[in-house]
Amino acid sequence: MFLRNISAHRSAIRNLSLIKNLQRNENTCRNSFGSWSPANASSFSPKRALVLTKLSRYEFEKLRHKNLDEAQLEDTLRKRGSDYNMLLYHHTLHKNCEAMVKNILEKKNIETKVVTRFDYNEANINWAEVIFTAGGDGTFLLGASKIHDPMKTIIGFNSDPTRSEGYLCLPKKYSNNIENAIDKLLKGKFRWLFRKRIRVTLIGDKIYDMPVELHDQQLSQLENRFLEITEERDEAPKSEKNTKSKRRVLPVKALNEVFIGEALSARVSYYELAVDGSERTKVKSSGLCVSTGTGSTSWTFNINKLTHQSVSDLMKLIQEETRLPIDYKDQRLIDRITAKFNDNLIFGPEVSLMGYTIRDSLSDGTLPVPGERKPRGFAKQLDIRSRCFDASLVIDGGLSYSFNDGTIAILDIVDDDALRTVVLNEP
Repeated sequence: MFLRNISAHRSAIRNLSLIKNLQRNENTCRNSFGSWSPANASSFSPKRALVLTKLSRYEFEKLRHKNLDEAQLEDTLRKRGSDYNMLLYHHTLHKNCEAMVKNILEKKNIETKVVTRFDYNEANINWAEVIFTAGGDGTFLLGASKIHDPMKTIIGFNSDPTRSEGYLCLPKKYSNNIENAIDKLLKGKFRWLFRKRIRVTLIGDKIYDMPVELHDQQLSQLENRFLEITEERDEAPKSEKNTKSKRRVLPVKALNEVFIGEALSARVSYYELAVDGSERTKVKSSGLCVSTGTGSTSWTFNINKLTHQSVSDLMKLIQEETRLPIDYKDQRLIDRITAKFNDNLIFGPEVSLMGYTIRDSLSDGTLPVPGERKPRGFAKQLDIRSRCFDASLVIDGGLSYSFNDGTIAILDIVDDDALRTVVLNEP
């Protein structure tokens, strides 16, 4: 047992060391798209820009209640407990930001189009040399989902920084100083940041079934506007239509995470998992969450993070079992340990690794045993075979693909799939 614990400890140290080395290398090395180093000059001089604007909550309610006039809509929302005036206020803030982005780009002699999620299609994306988003992280994720060209840049403005953090967008201070941000871009006062994304390959019989766009599902169960599903690139190749086992690379890459699990959260998710070419092992859990470095600060972080209460309880148990002089009531010590553990869950957006988490892993016996698969770790490739009844493979919380018994998903990170973004230089 003692030797096994030492081995596990060394393995954890190797994982952390590997990530730190990769992060260090990414800061100094070049890739196929350009330089990672801020010391090298960056160039940004687009002639055409596309602004993807979010669907505000006010606009969402207007779409849901098309048959109501403004007074009736206000009455309906108030009866439901929603603050109509506040919805309208934040809608106005967002539209002001959207208009400002458009006006400043045009002032800089950049031809500009503004589109909503319903008009964000391949034709408009191909027309533009750069994509701007006006919204929050959700709008940025939607914008990134349809970008397949590694030379296409996407830049986000947080249109309502009072209500959302906008981790994927430019810093909040630029929401009220958009012209300063655009001037910095045009003067080359930034560095490129190539965020790695997860490529998903499906193998099975029903891998070309229509996906469900979870956000639009709220507006209409029958509509699917996330992908242009009639495009040739999203249809089954003729050579594969009559084969027993088909293989398909999904047209959408995950910038944050991929989640695999039963659609009904109360049902156990059953699947077989292989990490970096290892033999598949059977797993029963509440699902599997696989994140990029970008997504390591999001859902996967909140699944794995330790709370101050948990750290304090563990320190108390260690003190009782070892009789070591540990002050489990020392709040500063608890803060340091909690922060150190949680900080180690995060890795850089350029790192070519995925962080995987088995949610609520079920043990074969009553209690977990040391020989069981670790519930989280890092991998370059994951191979998952579904044994589920009614499961989904969900990309960035927005697009859901059917993932039922026998279907295989291969998850990996390919450098050519990286998303080109920017980091503005700060004084």
